[in-house]
Amino acid sequence: MSAPTNSNTPTSPHPPVGDDYLQYPMRRRGMDHDRYAWSMLTDRKPIAWPDGKKLAVWVNVCVEHFPLNPVGKPIKLPGGMTMPYPDLRHYTLRDYGNRVGVYRLLSAFEKFAVQPSFAVNACLVERYPQLVRTLAARGEILGHSWSMDTAHAGGLDEAAEAKLIKRSLDTLRGFTEQEVRGWVSPGKLNSANTPDLLKANGIDYFCDWVNDDMPYAFHTKHGDLTAMPLLTEIEDRFVVVENFQSEQSWAEQVMDACDLLFREANEQGGRILSVPLHAWVMGAPHRIKHVEAVLQHVTSKSDVWFATPETIREHWMAQQ
Repeated sequence: MSAPTNSNTPTSPHPPVGDDYLQYPMRRRGMDHDRYAWSMLTDRKPIAWPDGKKLAVWVNVCVEHFPLNPVGKPIKLPGGMTMPYPDLRHYTLRDYGNRVGVYRLLSAFEKFAVQPSFAVNACLVERYPQLVRTLAARGEILGHSWSMDTAHAGGLDEAAEAKLIKRSLDTLRGFTEQEVRGWVSPGKLNSANTPDLLKANGIDYFCDWVNDDMPYAFHTKHGDLTAMPLLTEIEDRFVVVENFQSEQSWAEQVMDACDLLFREANEQGGRILSVPLHAWVMGAPHRIKHVEAVLQHVTSKSDVWFATPETIREHWMAQQ
């Protein structure tokens, strides 16, 4: 007997799922895709870094522009405006990173001889050309789409995404005169077509999949990309802004990750510590000391190798 209902009984906003929902070309035991070969990290061939170093350390800064009037199509990205237009409270905080915060990070990197990489929204070439020129002189530039309102996610037309990727990379390559071989999607979101379109546009590695501690080959229609995991769990925005944890807690988590990966490297071969930063988050005056504390901790270890992602990738590729 069915339960009685009345006008106040809530109904599901989604229709029932049919039996054909689980029937699709890649439905099988194990992974539902053929993007990469399955393997356990502990079963792989150990990696050796230059000069016998144990831990490769990669510091990446996302340098971004959040539009004051975001469209939010096909999806709104993390960190965007949340209040009625004009949301100057959040817009000016994000803009602070490009005007002030990023230079504090650059000073900290210089102090500890860190060679960083920068994932740059291409629209900053038009908005802050002097800033992009400074970043290109200090480290490796990665593509980061056009802005923080251009999400690469399901629902984005393939032709439109192809045009967006090409525009972003052409702009960065033309202005910085770097090859720009790497990519970080805003929010680390991907459509089903993103990896294929990245490879078709000359990208060699991307940092959106975080299911490993080491690089791995990622298959596309145009040849393999290298997946270079850029950790999310110790990302400053994720820890401090989204999870409301203290800056000191963020620093402790990064140092804990460093220590654990260092121990694993002594037993299983070289490891990578990626440290994802945002200029508008850790470039604040009350937070920069925690970045310096992390860099002091990492540089206190003798077997650490600071390197850009492309350099790390080249050494990893040479041993495959």
